[in-house]
Parts: sequence; structure tokens; C-alpha cells
Amino acid sequence: MTTPQELKDLFRHGLDLLSEGRIEEWIDGFTEDGVLEFPYPAWGLPTRMQGREALLTQMTMFRDQLKVEFSEPEFYAATADGLVVAGFTADCVLVATGGEYHQTYLSVVRYEQGMIAHFRDFWNPWSVMEAAGGELAWKQLLPTMSPR
Repeated sequence: MTTPQELKDLFRHGLDLLSEGRIEEWIDGFTEDGVLEFPYPAWGLPTRMQGREALLTQMTMFRDQLKVEFSEPEFYAATADGLVVAGFTADCVLVATGGEYHQTYLSVVRYEQGMIAHFRDFWNPWSVMEAAGGELAWKQLLPTMSPR
């Protein structure tokens, strides 16, 4: 069993990996059939990815197209049965345009034996679209950023 403090440490480490662009290592922290879910994604992005291969495809675009510096998370819950709820912010740059933006996140994560089984990430999709130059610019830019 993973303690609440260990779960907080795992979550913090995951944010560090994402900030450093170490996507493969972050994905290695998921169970084989782990889920990454964005209930409110930016236009054209998936709402749910399951399995490491799907995560790698999508999150490679994240690494290649966004430069992100996360704040220290504020933990609202970390329980012995593997639940973490954390809020945090990020200063971001959309590489394709150089557009900068500030993002606020709320993540609800379920861990199983120290591995991420389900990561639900709530964020404002309009922020990244504004960094692209607005909704229309985002829609035009997205096909050039998407994994092939």
C-alpha cells in the first residue's frame, strides 16, 4: 500500500517529469491500461486516452508543442486507498506561436500500487487556444501539431 505522503511525492515527481519533457518516464508511471482523461479538452484534442501507446502518441505532442513550468501543487486529498486531488498552476508557452499563457489545473488521480490507473485533468482549453491566436487560428494550427 502506498501512503498518502508517498502519493503526494509521486504526483509532484510526475509534474517535474512533464515540465522537463520526460514524457516516456511519466507514462511509465501508469498501469498498462491506465487512462488519461481531459473532460474539457481544447477543440480537436481527445477527451480520453487509454493504454501507454495512446498516452505516448498524445503526450509526445504535449512535449513537442508546449513548454510548461508547474507550480507546487496544493493537495485537497491524498488517501490511503490511492486517491489524489490536487490543484496547481502553470506558466506555458505554445511553441508553434510563442504565445504565452497561464493555466490553472485540478487533477483527480487514482493510483493502484503506486501506479497511475486514472488521471483526470481539468483545465481551461481557451487559454491554449488564445495562445495560438484564437479559436480559428487554433483550428488551423492543430493539424500541423498533431501526431502522424
